[in-house]
Amino acid sequence: MAKKTKQAGASVAGTPAVVALAAAGVEFRTHAYEHDPAHPSYGEEAAQALGVSPERVFKTLVAEVDGQLTVAVVPVAGSLDLKALAAAVGGKRAAMADPALAERTTGYVRGGISPLGQRKRLRTVLDASASAHATICVSAGRRGLEVELSPTSLTTLTAATLAPIARP
Repeated sequence: MAKKTKQAGASVAGTPAVVALAAAGVEFRTHAYEHDPAHPSYGEEAAQALGVSPERVFKTLVAEVDGQLTVAVVPVAGSLDLKALAAAVGGKRAAMADPALAERTTGYVRGGISPLGQRKRLRTVLDASASAHATICVSAGRRGLEVELSPTSLTTLTAATLAPIARP
């Protein structure tokens, strides 16, 4: 996979996620697409627009586990199992975080939250299904922009825990 920090005709070097990837020197590719604000699911929209299986496109969700913000990265084809997320980090109770708090803490807007380059580094859990793929796609820090990288690179850069936290 070639390193790519520009999409045809559009500079994407400005997102904190892409800057973090470039600084880390890992292989990645960016994929831009025209975001439709009326689409009901950001992740499914990305999978359709990129022609990629929904099992390879991962959404970034922010939850609170025992009062501590935690990032969950799960395939768009499924949903987050909050009990499994809590167990993965040794917690007892998990709930989705307030969207405004998630945006403030990560520095990204909903639908564009990336597990990379966040304003405040949060504990991260990547669904174990990511290991089945050579590369996965996650948000590159804005709606309509995805980054493709190896699950190993994502795990390393975010210090993520790999655990089965998604359900179909």
